[in-house]
Amino acid sequence: MSEPLQDPIPPAPPPAVPTPSASGLADNVAAALAYVTIIPAIVFLVLEPYNRIPLVRFHSFQSIGICVAAFIVKLGLAFLPLGWMLFSLLSSIVGLVLFSAWLIAIFKAYKGEFYKLPVIGDFAEKQARG
Repeated sequence: MSEPLQDPIPPAPPPAVPTPSASGLADNVAAALAYVTIIPAIVFLVLEPYNRIPLVRFHSFQSIGICVAAFIVKLGLAFLPLGWMLFSLLSSIVGLVLFSAWLIAIFKAYKGEFYKLPVIGDFAEKQARG
């Protein structure tokens, strides 16, 4: 009698997945989701257990800071006495810079890093600790 042939190559282990917190959402995913709009950032600062996770708190405050800064800068541009071409150019540049900062922040949050944006990051760090 012949024994059944065994596969000489063992199956590959499943890919590493970030472990979810007690809420069912991984910390890095919650931190990245805080940047989707200002609403998840506020929700994560109010709901348990997210409001106790330093990574989520930091990125939630930084997301709120980005939203406030974008509003103030865009509002300030609207009141400058500029021609329509100069306003359009400045508005596009500011929008591109804010969009780039937003994307970088999302990727860094997803990687689990405490990446501080200039000025806004200092505010977020102070708020997240206190």
